[in-house]
Amino acid sequence: MAEDLPEDENMPVRPPRFGVGRPRGPRRQQAEAVVDPAAAKLTPEQRLLVLDTWQRSGLPAGDFSELVGVSKHTLYAWKKRFEEQGPGGLLDQVKGKTGSKLPELTKRSILMLKQAHPDYGCQRISDMLARGPGLPASAGAVARVLQEAGYVSEEQPTKPHPDHVRSFERATPNQLWQTDLFTFMLKRQNRRVYLVAFMDDHSRFIVGYGLHASQSAALVLEVFRAGITSCGNPEEVLTDNGTQYITWRGKSAFARELEKRGIRHVVASPHRPQTLGKIERFWGSLWRECLEAAVFVDLADAQRRIGHFIDYYNFQRPHQALDGLVPADRFFHAAPEVKKQLQTRVANSALELARNGLPKAPFYLTGQVGGKSFSVHAEGERVIMTQEGQQRREIDLTPPAQPPETMPVPLAGHGIVHTDLPMPEATPPGVSPLDEGMRKIQAALEGGRS
Repeated sequence: MAEDLPEDENMPVRPPRFGVGRPRGPRRQQAEAVVDPAAAKLTPEQRLLVLDTWQRSGLPAGDFSELVGVSKHTLYAWKKRFEEQGPGGLLDQVKGKTGSKLPELTKRSILMLKQAHPDYGCQRISDMLARGPGLPASAGAVARVLQEAGYVSEEQPTKPHPDHVRSFERATPNQLWQTDLFTFMLKRQNRRVYLVAFMDDHSRFIVGYGLHASQSAALVLEVFRAGITSCGNPEEVLTDNGTQYITWRGKSAFARELEKRGIRHVVASPHRPQTLGKIERFWGSLWRECLEAAVFVDLADAQRRIGHFIDYYNFQRPHQALDGLVPADRFFHAAPEVKKQLQTRVANSALELARNGLPKAPFYLTGQVGGKSFSVHAEGERVIMTQEGQQRREIDLTPPAQPPETMPVPLAGHGIVHTDLPMPEATPPGVSPLDEGMRKIQAALEGGRS
């Protein structure tokens, strides 16, 4: 056993050979830990003087670092920050508080959206910016801007679920429709009403809706027929076990309607609301964004205004489950074209802002004609139409002669049940609706006798 040799401060130490366990990473960190505190004491002016002297000296970083007492890695870091940020890069860098690097216009747009819609989340704001003015901002960047503006994120504890959520989605539109009923109170009339809707499973597009004072099977049938008129026949319809859809004896009117049209009826298992999860999610959005704060004049006003919200949901509201697209993009088979157009707008937004400043209100329209997708969007003062298989061309839009004086009719298919018949006019006491007929009969009998 060899004896331990005494340590000699002047004895050179041979570094271990490469490949035999040399701790390269930890050794570098240890060396920087010894020298960095001295470098941290220098002011930004002194760092600039050291950096300038090093560049004029022509010495390697390792030799010059020994002269000034800082690590060569610190010299390299100062040089890189000076080249990227100028003299400001030599200021003290506070870790974890770098701040948002988004343009000022994007920051203002994020704060304006949050102020106008306090319930919007970071991903929702990111999707709205991409679809509207074409400003690129990830959900994380939106969160940093809101945090710098004083918004505080609240963490809500979640409850454990007994099983993980299983999701499904049909491959194309009109393969499967989901339907369900939702009820709420008209505040002004203190009257309970019932809303039924049919949703396409693939696109989340609401193909038909109806609002009535009773939850009757006739309402479901009228909405279903209105949806077919607007969007065509589905292959399957998914419902719950409500009496509007199934009966315990024989076949319901809704089941007979499906059988007559050759549509398969899929019934969810009892006490399993997650089977109709997509339309249940729509009810939640409708309540939070419209019904909870709205005050309707009467049933007709509620029918029309809910129809306009459904139009907004179908054609304007980005959906997180659709990668920021709207249901209409998927339903009309235009999702790839729309996604490409949005990416192009976001990519060109920086150049557009540099040339023209604050963007105008966006104009964008997409759809399908004759089985081919098309899109219409604005480029400055021009309106461009792009159609599948054809070259893009400029078109003219003619505004309407006069603005409508009444609220426009919603685009969504609307089923109406006409059960409220008009009441006859009241008759005065002692007068019967049969009096006139009796007088005519009496006159005819007297004329026959004569």
